[in-house]
Amino acid sequence: MADESVPRRRRARADGPHQRDRERAPVKTPTVDVHAHVLLPQIEDAVAGAPGHAEHRELDARRNGPASLQAGGKMIGERFERLTRIEARLADMDAAGVDVQIVSPSPSHYHYWAAPDLARTVYRMANEATAAHCAQAPDRLRGLGLVPLQHPDLAVEALDHALSLGLKGVEISSHAPGRELSDPELEPLWARAAETGAVVFLHPFGCTLDERLDRFYLSNIVGQPAENAVALSHLIFSGVLDRHPGLKIVAAHGGGYLPTYLGRADHGWRVRPESRTCAEPPSTYLRRIWFDSLVYEPGALRALIEAAGASQVVLGSDHPFDMGVDDPLDRLRAALPPGDELDAVRGGNAVALFDLKEH
Repeated sequence: MADESVPRRRRARADGPHQRDRERAPVKTPTVDVHAHVLLPQIEDAVAGAPGHAEHRELDARRNGPASLQAGGKMIGERFERLTRIEARLADMDAAGVDVQIVSPSPSHYHYWAAPDLARTVYRMANEATAAHCAQAPDRLRGLGLVPLQHPDLAVEALDHALSLGLKGVEISSHAPGRELSDPELEPLWARAAETGAVVFLHPFGCTLDERLDRFYLSNIVGQPAENAVALSHLIFSGVLDRHPGLKIVAAHGGGYLPTYLGRADHGWRVRPESRTCAEPPSTYLRRIWFDSLVYEPGALRALIEAAGASQVVLGSDHPFDMGVDDPLDRLRAALPPGDELDAVRGGNAVALFDLKEH
């Protein structure tokens, strides 16, 4: 990718002794949206008809139900331009007051059912297409790639491929079939991500409660926050964050149900020997995880900040899906008064987390 810097106002050059002590103009921290998606139809073309694809589609239909499948298809059709065209994306960013987006592939592209050769094709296509999309506006877009969680032996390879293209890390779901994030076979992925400083964006897709959530769009409304809570709990209780203290995990959707109900986890850690598997009470690990601000209500965002700390919250919109918001900055301002905390969540935390260098 091109220049890894974010835009900032040019400073006057000091050309003589009379300007030696001139104070430089303050530079505004960019507003950074860490949760935005790109749709890559070429991936769906590549997997169509492959062994396991039909079964995957059938499972997706059972989990979501016919009403949600129909509404979801209509929604994607209406937002296709915003999911694929750079001009539409930049116009949306301008309207929302967002300077920089961290763009990740639509979670529908995970395809964790795919066999190794197809999985390699999927991650390479996703990484390369996301990098190409972001390269169309290199001063405003950064990207994340994909790794095939179902094949841990390919995960480090996929992460390294993403980083080689200038992407800032990878996006993962809350689990792969038969494999939780606590699986020991994923240790090389966590180690490599910590070593390289790559960001791992935890964004669930699909909920294992299956048909219990197949009406009223509960598969997303309830399923996504539940999956976030389960996945983060696996990372915490299994000691992944103890073993890899430099790991950068960003949890979508404010971490789901976990951050504001960790008292129960702390209690279980204290009283149940089979839960005493991490070094500290579970609530302390909120200070080692980052959470996006997509919790919709000002009170909920204030509660998240109180639980995790303002340093661990970053702006997120889920652009341009209908469960996202078009006004993430306005919602942040409704939750926080002007000041250091608002500026940190608005962009300062993300600039440091994603190593977005200013110039």
